[in-house]
Amino acid sequence: RAPARPAWKVKVDELVEGLQVGVSVREAGQFLYRHADKVRRTPASNQKLLLATALLDRLGPDLRIPILARANIVEPGGVIPGNLWIIGRGDPHVGPNNLGDLAEEIADAGITRVRGSVKGATTYFARDWWARGWKPYFPDEYIPLPSALTYLGNVDGGRHIKNPERRAARELTAQLRAVGISVGGPADAGEPPPGLQQIAAVRSPPLIVLLQNMLSHSINFSAEVLGKRLGVDRYGIPGTISKGARAIAGWVARMGSRAIAYDGSGLSYANGVAPAGIARMLGVVEELPWGDDLMAALPGPGQGTLTYRLAGVPVRAKTGTLTDRSALSGWVYLQETGTWAEFSIISKGLPVSRAKDL
Repeated sequence: RAPARPAWKVKVDELVEGLQVGVSVREAGQFLYRHADKVRRTPASNQKLLLATALLDRLGPDLRIPILARANIVEPGGVIPGNLWIIGRGDPHVGPNNLGDLAEEIADAGITRVRGSVKGATTYFARDWWARGWKPYFPDEYIPLPSALTYLGNVDGGRHIKNPERRAARELTAQLRAVGISVGGPADAGEPPPGLQQIAAVRSPPLIVLLQNMLSHSINFSAEVLGKRLGVDRYGIPGTISKGARAIAGWVARMGSRAIAYDGSGLSYANGVAPAGIARMLGVVEELPWGDDLMAALPGPGQGTLTYRLAGVPVRAKTGTLTDRSALSGWVYLQETGTWAEFSIISKGLPVSRAKDL
């Protein structure tokens, strides 16, 4: 006689019956619960969880992304006869503080005057601002331009702007003058010439800190900037949204699953991954050196996108929401075994409020 099905499984069976919902719960290499979990569905912002794992695998949690100051030559007395270039490498959080630190580093390097202008480099990433499966209004409303040199989230007065590099150059110009370095020309942006020498650099916080911010608040801009950075590391310059997506799909494939990926943020309705694939991937990840770092970077109840959800539940998870799409994936603590189980729930065709309640 077969043992009775546990009450919690019966309850979940009843909740998902007749709905387009995939549920996968896994621990110690074994699936504890499965419902339609091999069906690929749109992960929405659970795509950011796939991106984060691919970045940590490729670059490691301690990577610090630089902002570089370079020039052609430096004359005696610390004079740059031409332009001073700011070159970004995909830090999504550049602002006045970073550029103030860079100005001080430039002064410490002995620079006293820039005869030309401060110019922001528009290279390293392509200017692509679109992915298959995005709604036409997404670049205007949900995702600023993912550039290699960013400035204040590439937003100005609530508008997504096309010239963040010039704004960064304008800010550094002011910061240089504030520390006593004269600058001759107006700030500008463009493609830097070859053969520049490095004058100074500042670096971002560790990658895991950047990912914690991205995951906790589900920041689309950070995801696409870091996705392009992943694309550069995997497939070379220039970074593009599609290269980042291809790197994500490749990483998931190495984990024994399959993902259809067109972006890093999860805005694309054309993305697809099965809950079983996410759960299996997380099971591998938790055994890797950075697995605990990733779990700690995910929000718990009352934090980030879980601010008003799952109170009292021992869970660390990434949310995902698009119109009639909802997802939640991560780890939940099992009282019986005293261990963390990986899980993934992805739904389609439900109002967001109902999906969250379920």
